[in-house]
Amino acid sequence: MDTKRLLIAAALSMAVMLAWSYFFPPPEPPLRQAQTSEPAALEEVAAAVPGEPPETVPAKVEELAPIVADEPADEVDQESMSADREERAVVETAEFRAELTNLGAQLLSYQLLNHKSADGGPVDLVRRRGESPYPFGLATPQGGPSPLNEVLYQVEQMRSATGDQQITYRYRGPEGTVEKRFVFRGDGMIEVKVVLSDPNAWTVAIGPGVRNPSEEEQENRFARRSAVYKTVEDVEREDPNRTWSPQQISAIGLSWAGLEDSYFLMAVVPEEGVGGVILQPVLVVPSVDGTDVRFKPIRGKDELSDAEKDLARELFVLIQPSAETMKVLAYLGPKEYAHLASLPYGLEETVNLGFFKPLSLPLMWGLAWIYDNVVSNYGWAIILMTILIRILLFPLTHKSTVSMQKMQKLNPKIQGIRQKYKGKLKDKQGRPNAEMQRKMNEETMALYKTEGVSPAGGCLPMFLQIPVLFAFYTLLTASIELRGAPWILWIQDLSAKDPYYVLPIIMGASQFVQQKMTPAAGDPMQRRMFAMMPIFFTVLFLGFPSGLVIYWLTNNLLGIAQSYAYKRHREKKEEEAKEASGGKRSERGKKKEASK
Repeated sequence: MDTKRLLIAAALSMAVMLAWSYFFPPPEPPLRQAQTSEPAALEEVAAAVPGEPPETVPAKVEELAPIVADEPADEVDQESMSADREERAVVETAEFRAELTNLGAQLLSYQLLNHKSADGGPVDLVRRRGESPYPFGLATPQGGPSPLNEVLYQVEQMRSATGDQQITYRYRGPEGTVEKRFVFRGDGMIEVKVVLSDPNAWTVAIGPGVRNPSEEEQENRFARRSAVYKTVEDVEREDPNRTWSPQQISAIGLSWAGLEDSYFLMAVVPEEGVGGVILQPVLVVPSVDGTDVRFKPIRGKDELSDAEKDLARELFVLIQPSAETMKVLAYLGPKEYAHLASLPYGLEETVNLGFFKPLSLPLMWGLAWIYDNVVSNYGWAIILMTILIRILLFPLTHKSTVSMQKMQKLNPKIQGIRQKYKGKLKDKQGRPNAEMQRKMNEETMALYKTEGVSPAGGCLPMFLQIPVLFAFYTLLTASIELRGAPWILWIQDLSAKDPYYVLPIIMGASQFVQQKMTPAAGDPMQRRMFAMMPIFFTVLFLGFPSGLVIYWLTNNLLGIAQSYAYKRHREKKEEEAKEASGGKRSERGKKKEASK
């Protein structure tokens, strides 16, 4: 095998794999979605006393009977049932703060208290808007809002003997009869029950989208956001920017469905009375003054005007009932792999670790162990993990380095063979001479065999690093633990790029030094190609997560230290060989003098 072709193939393979994720990420949204303020519409709902603000009702703490299934609302009381004014109910734990309203019995806010948004406040998984439906509001099968979102429900709150918090909403009036029940469980799941007649006329809406991304996050080429669902076959994802019409998902074999971005999830698990799920694409239409947005359902690409095609898009998840009573379990929260894996629903599969998941998972667990037991800083944990990986790969990299050094010594002989056949590789017409090419390759391979050198040995470290590099990349872009995790000084988020590009530049410089210390190839074209690699990697890593740059920089520094150690060892052996040779000459000289 010709070493020239092998090295070129190795370098190009690595370059192509790295460049693919950079130059071909998921398409960015056509237009940045406008940031909106908290909707004012719900705050200004008419109250019983003019001018009185909506009442926020905290969850009651008294112990009541355990929650049991109850009869449909229309069998409890045949008289009209509604509230006089809007009331807010709050459920708060150490992890989240949920706020619901009896205006439509919807979820207005779901704040994750342990995760910060770009403005410094807690992450709110509910997208801000100026109109219904909110999450768990009712919608038509076509995605339009239901009149039942604009009526005031009676509220009943209690806490079960197990500590679960329950909020029940009931309404009976001109718009119909409906009951909604929310049970906030200790494991982070929410039981949602809806009782409403005519299951063909309504759906329950989830979304659209997850949380309120910052301007930088919206412009991030690598940020993922999609609808996600699991069937008997596999986990499927739908990109809102590629979905131009409603997508119907059967309930048969459906494990769960929801909305996600790289780090957060809003998903439902069907339990009873679920007929299917509709993924409804919507346009995000900002108001004239930019204070709020509304969501316009998309029925098809051809129905949109040119201006509408430039608007940002999101997806609603519409849960279709198959009976008057529908029950689902809902999860709203971070995509923490360990916690999701502890639940019996398979939601951990939403953590998208890609093709290199078998490597990414051990790296995730290893980083978590180092963080919990050695150093409470993920930046240093990445450095320690890189050192550990380097130690584990040392037997292979050592063998490879020795092979490269032997190859360097053989370069004069290899060049001699190529020079021997230089004028014979093509005929007079300039056509390749396959016979001469075969003979040259056979002579070259015979030389390798005689000297005990493998031409592929020098490429091995490069191929070994590619899977680890991509495993780290997917881990850093999918692990919620690394979101917002600081290292030192200006690096305050290991999942984001270096804002000043200092780390990528230092990394590029270290790669240049490492390359200078690595045994050079004999072929001029190979030397030129490898000389460009530090520049290529520097440009490529400018937009990569800081944690990934730290890994690659540490790996380069370890490579430099290893090359330096090999160089000192080689020089020492050469000095010892010279001294031994000088000693032998001296002995021979003494013998000659004695013989005289």
